[in-house]
Amino acid sequence: MTTPDPSTEPRLTSLSHGGGCGCKIAPGVLSEILKGTAAMPVPPELLVGIGTADDAAVYQISEDLALIATTDFFMPIVDDPADFGRIAATNAISDVYAMGGRPIMALALVGMPINVLSTATIGKILEGGAQVCRSIGIPIAGGHTIDSVEAIYGLVVIGLVHPKKVKRNADARAGDVLVLGKPLGVGVLSAALKKNLLDANGYAHMIATTTRLNTPGPDLAAIAGVHALTDVTGFGLAGHALELARGAQLQAQIDWSRVPLLDGVLPLLEQGCVTGASGRNWAGYGTDVSLPESFSPHAQALLTDPQTSGGLLVSCAPSAVEQVMAVFARHGFADAAVVGAMQQRPEGAAWLAVH
Repeated sequence: MTTPDPSTEPRLTSLSHGGGCGCKIAPGVLSEILKGTAAMPVPPELLVGIGTADDAAVYQISEDLALIATTDFFMPIVDDPADFGRIAATNAISDVYAMGGRPIMALALVGMPINVLSTATIGKILEGGAQVCRSIGIPIAGGHTIDSVEAIYGLVVIGLVHPKKVKRNADARAGDVLVLGKPLGVGVLSAALKKNLLDANGYAHMIATTTRLNTPGPDLAAIAGVHALTDVTGFGLAGHALELARGAQLQAQIDWSRVPLLDGVLPLLEQGCVTGASGRNWAGYGTDVSLPESFSPHAQALLTDPQTSGGLLVSCAPSAVEQVMAVFARHGFADAAVVGAMQQRPEGAAWLAVH
């Protein structure tokens, strides 16, 4: 077999029909697929399973120790192979942080078109992922590789947490305040990149946010007033807020004027930089969302914008907001912001209300 020449390889993003967390199966389709899945016996040690679409599974090993297991992988969201590896690894590892735990090791999941990409390029993707793992002191202890039509990379990540510090996405309480750790707009930037409309400054913003690990997770989980925790990824802010709302049987309320956005996102929206996943997300759950009449199509696109390696969404008591913001600040998350609240849901009302 002839080895591909790195100098003549196609752009990584040209090999993927949907990049990053925009690859996710649309929520409506996923619900249809899973509804026919036979129920399996759930041991009491399984503290978190598939019931609430949480970020990871959690299995209790002893009175003071539980195991977190998660996996995440996707197709290229950027063309630089090392950056692709870094983003994919960060995205996968952050699911452990979103449960309040600390990662201890990872396994690599690698699917590559070996007749299209050189071993040098594939090696850079893997090295990018390994770099992120080294930065937090965990090994990539193994994995699996296949020859794939599209480039796919990600990790299985294993972590540990005290059973009493597990933070599910289903335990929000009425009166809680919602805090978002990162600004929105990754999907818009990725769409602009594919259209060659993203400048160097925009690309730098995109890489900075998608490679920032959600390290505040364990410190947030240690705060008594933090009741629920998740990360905002492929289903967008609206989709993951809906998971909080349905899990707790409450209504999530978002104050759109307070939601932080990545620099340069709005002008790119005006140029038509919207991912297909944004529309699929709305089609999947839009009937459960209440929007004001003045809400613009651009705002709706951002509300459903898929966030690859997005920020933590925290539901906490009002008395804990100061502590939560202090944790985010200590970890360098300067854009963290209070974006809404959880309230009792009036009968027949939408699960998510945006105002």
